[in-house]
Amino acid sequence: MPSHFASLDKARSFLLLNARLIDRLRFRFHWEEGSAEAVLQALKAYQNPDGGFGHALEPDIRCPHSQPVPLEVALDVIAETGLRDKQLEEGMVQWLKASSLPQGGWPIIRGDAAGWPLSPWWEGLDASAPSINPTGTLLGLLYRSGWTELAGQDWFQAAERSAWRMLERDPDREPQGYHEAVHWIAFLNAAPDRERAEPLLRRLDAWLQKPGVIGLDFHAEGYVHKVLDWAPEPNAYARRFIGDVAVEEHLDAMEREQEEDGGWPMSFPALSPAAEMEWRGVVTLQRLLTLRAYGRL
Repeated sequence: MPSHFASLDKARSFLLLNARLIDRLRFRFHWEEGSAEAVLQALKAYQNPDGGFGHALEPDIRCPHSQPVPLEVALDVIAETGLRDKQLEEGMVQWLKASSLPQGGWPIIRGDAAGWPLSPWWEGLDASAPSINPTGTLLGLLYRSGWTELAGQDWFQAAERSAWRMLERDPDREPQGYHEAVHWIAFLNAAPDRERAEPLLRRLDAWLQKPGVIGLDFHAEGYVHKVLDWAPEPNAYARRFIGDVAVEEHLDAMEREQEEDGGWPMSFPALSPAAEMEWRGVVTLQRLLTLRAYGRL
């Protein structure tokens, strides 16, 4: 197995040769004293005049139009840098307000994505109804980022009511897999109403402990959400349900999965060769951040 330093060096070469500008700048921000301002400047290239984000910031959604999930990605990047940017944020708020559904919240994808290249799992989704993916994480990121000035705005309160309705409407409802559960976690972990959140967190906790929900087999291939997908850092919500031995085994496996070109592979089919390299840049940076968070880099 290569040393940790060799692993980082190879990953750096892969990112410099293949990743998007924004991901190269994120790498420099984390490892080479690159500036947060440079990351946010690159992020602005994906922002539309309406304040939202498109242009394949989420590589599976190739349309230029503003969509909820790319805005979630943008909020995550802003949180990663720890830097507030008035221009970016004002545009985001403008778009979130204008695009919210009458019943509150946002759909997983908007109808104007039709006619543009999309990965198959983004096709045929309901653009007229709010979805906890990504409404839960959009709200969670806004809570955690300290955007307290939004709390009194009608559209924000409507989105909160929508999120609570989606989670509370069925007392037996459980997350429909990883891609819904992470949005439960993001919303419930950050929601100010702790009394309301706690019963839902207990339901979530019971589900997370069911066999097969967290993929413990580090040999598993294909689109499996394993230990380090659920707990990419030690303080991740799901980490409490994963034993120390399993974490170390999966960290070892993650190091072994680095490919000869220095990047990490995808676990799902890419829409195109360009999208594959974009995704591999994203995944490689995620893997490096996870290895560093657990002291492996």
